[in-house]
Amino acid sequence: MQTISYKKATPVFTEEMKSTYKILIPNMLPYHFEILCEIFRQKGYDIEVLTTEDRAIIDEALKHVHNDTCYPALCVIGQFIDALKSGKYDPDKTAVLITQSGGGCRASNYVPLLRRALSAEFPQVPVLSLNFSGLEKGNGLEVDLKTLLKLAYGIFYADAVMSLYNQCKPYEKIVGQTEQVRDECIAYVKSTLCGRKCRKYKTIVKKLLVAFSKIERTNEKKVKVGIVGEIYVKYSPLANSGLEKFLYAENCEPVVPALMDFVMYCIVNNINDAKLYNHNKLVAFAYNLVYKHLLKVQRKVIRMFQETGFEPPHDFEELRRLADKVLHQGVKMGEGWLIPAEMLALYESGTENIVCAQPFGCLPNHIVGKGAARAVKALHEDVNIVPIDYDPSATKVNQENRLKLMLATARERLEEKNAGKKI
Repeated sequence: MQTISYKKATPVFTEEMKSTYKILIPNMLPYHFEILCEIFRQKGYDIEVLTTEDRAIIDEALKHVHNDTCYPALCVIGQFIDALKSGKYDPDKTAVLITQSGGGCRASNYVPLLRRALSAEFPQVPVLSLNFSGLEKGNGLEVDLKTLLKLAYGIFYADAVMSLYNQCKPYEKIVGQTEQVRDECIAYVKSTLCGRKCRKYKTIVKKLLVAFSKIERTNEKKVKVGIVGEIYVKYSPLANSGLEKFLYAENCEPVVPALMDFVMYCIVNNINDAKLYNHNKLVAFAYNLVYKHLLKVQRKVIRMFQETGFEPPHDFEELRRLADKVLHQGVKMGEGWLIPAEMLALYESGTENIVCAQPFGCLPNHIVGKGAARAVKALHEDVNIVPIDYDPSATKVNQENRLKLMLATARERLEEKNAGKKI
């Protein structure tokens, strides 16, 4: 039987393509990617975030990828192929880009899966990877130390915009005012991502806080619902069936943990690897320096939020302390110890209702998500956790029905608390 070399047929994104190719990326993080893409646009890349969310994307993916593949992979691959088939892009001048964490799950195999799916109809389209784990060397975007620093600050600003928007939107008196402020803030942040201006995080975050604090809001008490789980499904409106929009429609306040928590989680895991598994101590030392800087910035951002009366992001050292109550920090497959840590942090900061978003085919995430929920409930009996499965066969109606059951319990408890305060 003849052996076919798959690598020889793989198109590579070269330096010459930089000025002539459009690069498409999936819409995993609506706030963040719009800001982070601006950093690469300044380096000469023509990047576009795909915002399509219809069911046709999943149907398209199922034509090219086995249905046992994890749901985030289906969403990403389907969104790319759907876009390439739309006629909006020239396949001969288009590349696709995905981010990879390099963890011990099938996310590290997205690039081969994507290449195989594209080979049937768009074999000429290069696949790029943005990662910091040594995957896909020589076929990714240029990321130097200066760019890394910009990306880190961009994540802090996007986290701030996301959190402030969620804290204001359910309570706005003037319909649409929060969207207007959000768009203005994103435009402002993008304008700062040149030179050293982006490092002036105190000035930038202060302007964001001032802008959102001017939104007229009611004092109504509403159900707060935290969202944890696998990183793609937690943030992507395509993957989680528009979870945040649904919660707004149900008169609730979504509480979504910061992306920087996941970034710091990945960094801490590398530091822990040196202690637990005797990995390279010099690399761990470098990661530790980065971690200390990010933690310093995070804590100053937290103080600024507190001073203006907004609910601040979680202190990452506090997340680590909370994780130790449930799960050892050596457990890092999927989102590992981060999921129970976020559950406990949400509960202790007043968000007692939590949705754990789990994609089909994500075995490590099911274990540390659903499995850790029981341990969290053992610590806090009144925590209201509901795991929601997202997969190709799950209907939006069934997902929303499960959410409505959880919200019914949440509203009863809120009414009891409000009644108790009146007495």
